[in-house]
Amino acid sequence: QLQVVESGGGSVQPGGSLRLSCTASNLGDYPIGWFRQAPGKGREGISCIARRDQFTQYKDSVKGRFTISRDNAKNAVYLQMNSLKPEDTGIYYCAANLKLGGSWYTSCSMDTDKSPYWGQGTQVTVSS
Repeated sequence: QLQVVESGGGSVQPGGSLRLSCTASNLGDYPIGWFRQAPGKGREGISCIARRDQFTQYKDSVKGRFTISRDNAKNAVYLQMNSLKPEDTGIYYCAANLKLGGSWYTSCSMDTDKSPYWGQGTQVTVSS
């Protein structure tokens, strides 16, 4: 079991920025996804990154605004969120794609079914 810890959430005005962090022991060994759960809605994938950081994916609604990155030496994955909108409000989770097939070096998944273990999440609120 990989126990992740998310941090960096907070309250910002529309147009603001936040940088989320995800840390865990040996995090550098796994492809990682960022997910969010908006109030009253299910958990959805918004971005992911393979073990090699040039392989990334984004949900269409965050493309151009969010950037995922990783520092394997620090066992950390980051989500830089710019131009935040009220609809970005929710609890943000990171998770390792432990059930992903294929090469973890060149693929990742935003599918919640590929990530069996979850942390507590970090709250992001975008409001004026």
